[in-house]
Amino acid sequence: MEIALALGGGGIRGLAHVGVIRSLESLGYKIRAIAGTSAGSIVGALYAASLTTQDMQAIFNDIVPDRMFARKIEDGPSLMGLGGMEDLLHQVLGNRTFEDLPFPFATAAVDTASGQEMMLHHGNLVQAVLASSAVPGIFPPRQIGPALLMDGGVLDPVPVSIARWLAPDLPVVAVVLNQPAPDKADTSHPLLPIPIPGPTQLVEQISRMRLAQAFSVFSRSLEISSLMMTELRLQIDRPDVIIRPMVTDYSLLGHYNVDDLVSRGEKAGLEARASLEQAVSWPSALARKLRSTLTPEPEPVNHDLNA
Repeated sequence: MEIALALGGGGIRGLAHVGVIRSLESLGYKIRAIAGTSAGSIVGALYAASLTTQDMQAIFNDIVPDRMFARKIEDGPSLMGLGGMEDLLHQVLGNRTFEDLPFPFATAAVDTASGQEMMLHHGNLVQAVLASSAVPGIFPPRQIGPALLMDGGVLDPVPVSIARWLAPDLPVVAVVLNQPAPDKADTSHPLLPIPIPGPTQLVEQISRMRLAQAFSVFSRSLEISSLMMTELRLQIDRPDVIIRPMVTDYSLLGHYNVDDLVSRGEKAGLEARASLEQAVSWPSALARKLRSTLTPEPEPVNHDLNA
């Protein structure tokens, strides 16, 4: 039973992707292609590079939270950086390229100049993943070839169309890290979307500062925009299966528990068993074959990292 994965963005919620992959493996599914955006590109790249879910869980548990979003001297304009994550990716992936991977992997980014979505599937893995994860204003954009790139979630939060292009004959399983807009407002979000060390009283004082509150509002606006864009793209791209781990009580860049997020992802994957079985059934396979024959999936705009 072979499938393609589209792993969505969502900050630290992306750790749930590890659990979803673990559940799919336990159910007997073989992942033959992965497309990832932002956090989904990080997990997707590591898995495509042959790391096991146990490997990834251990690696993420070893990351010092205060270092994950550290800025580097060479970083462009941004409120935060991805210093810790960049160091981790270099340590694990080295100079590996997309061409070195055992199965197709691609990630989504957006060209800041043209506003076009870019599919990255050639050249250096680490640079592509960092470009896909460059949340506008929060993390620095990445220069790759002639293009200055930012987070693919701006236009493609869950890259279903890219996954389908990579493996047109396989069912696409989309892993979505947010929930549809609720009927009532959610007031449970913390004042600050990032972890700040120190006594609770001091953190509360900082949270009341105008700049901190402005950053919180900005972060929340990004999350709302991503939610709306996600639902729109899911309606347009129509993945064969949607898996939604219940992780929205975690803020995008706040405190996190690796084991808990992985466990939630695993639970969501197992609960999707019936939908997965339907997606790999012969009637569904025939429908996909007819669809790809009559209306071939257009190639997404791509950017050659070696340019």
